Amino acid sequence: MDSFEDVTDFIHSELRFQDEAGLLRSLLPMEGLQRGVVKAKGKPLIDFSSNDYLGMAGHPALIEGAKKAMQKWGAGARASRLMSGDMEIHHSLESAIAVLKGTEEGLLFGSGYLANIGIIPALCGRNDVIYSDRLNHASIVDGILLSRARFFRFRHNDLNHLEELLKSHRSRYRRALIVIESLYSMNGDLAPVSELLELKRRYGTILMIDEAHATGVFGSKGEGIIGRTEAGAVDIIMGTFGKALGGYGAFVALSNQIKRFLLNRARTLIFSTALPPAVIGANLAAVKLLEEEPEHRSRVCELATKFRKALKEDMGINTPSESQIVPVIVGESLDALKLAESLLDAGFFVRAIRPPTVPKGTARIRLSLTANHSSEDLSHLLEALSSGI
Repeated sequence: MDSFEDVTDFIHSELRFQDEAGLLRSLLPMEGLQRGVVKAKGKPLIDFSSNDYLGMAGHPALIEGAKKAMQKWGAGARASRLMSGDMEIHHSLESAIAVLKGTEEGLLFGSGYLANIGIIPALCGRNDVIYSDRLNHASIVDGILLSRARFFRFRHNDLNHLEELLKSHRSRYRRALIVIESLYSMNGDLAPVSELLELKRRYGTILMIDEAHATGVFGSKGEGIIGRTEAGAVDIIMGTFGKALGGYGAFVALSNQIKRFLLNRARTLIFSTALPPAVIGANLAAVKLLEEEPEHRSRVCELATKFRKALKEDMGINTPSESQIVPVIVGESLDALKLAESLLDAGFFVRAIRPPTVPKGTARIRLSLTANHSSEDLSHLLEALSSGI
């Protein structure tokens, strides 16, 4: 009983500390199908927190694709891919990804998180070194920690700092991995991919790029920031179906040889039940729509350019964004919570992003622009921001 009371006291104290620091998180259930407008606590709100950048999550083609796949293949995959859970439909999606990204092969994972924490420890171990951008996603950080490799964080998008670290440490280790995001989820800025490819060649490293937030939005066909001419030079290109593609799960675009390696070494693939057929069916439909309905992609990019320009010229707000992800950095967590609350009162659903998701002192409102938004939505949001800041 004493031990149980100690645990209870610890949890109570920790929750109180989080609350007083403005860092406590909680859930807020949405009601019904969402196409840019969510309903929370009975109140309709324009959603600026969604990663459904192309508005595909509610697209009839994805819903129909899920229905047909479930009718043919059943509700679940029943086992891991390496047991009896490997279905033809999984291979169809992997082939579609390879074509989209311009690589030899595609490989599916249960989620972006599972991909990153499975791939990185498969590639690197105790005798290896990893170089990671300081703003990389938590799943990348956790994958690095699981690998037990020596790792160094370089200043965000600072390739001079990265090269200094490579010069100082690369020769001491067997294998070296550079891991970055092509589009950073909390800043909305882009990585200098071409320059990174040059460093990869010069220092003999593996290069892994997370395209979770770029896939679908960037590229001539929605392939992402990594162009088809560059794809063959990047060893691991990770992406997700749960953001611009409106579904769920993740993929890796890669060579045939690396795919065979990961099938034997990536524990989160080997020991996980395969993605269910309905999810795969929806994902296949989404990849097909990238080519059939490019207007969603162009619309998002146009809205984002217009909004970033208005923030700077009309409100004097400088943002690091170069994309559909537009952060408004306010600094302290409590201030970010107050701004989110004022926007909620004005009819907008946004969430305050606070440490440890972002560095201390850079709490922000993260605004995601999607094809579901209108120019009027942006104008009203700008008015609400002007009143709330």
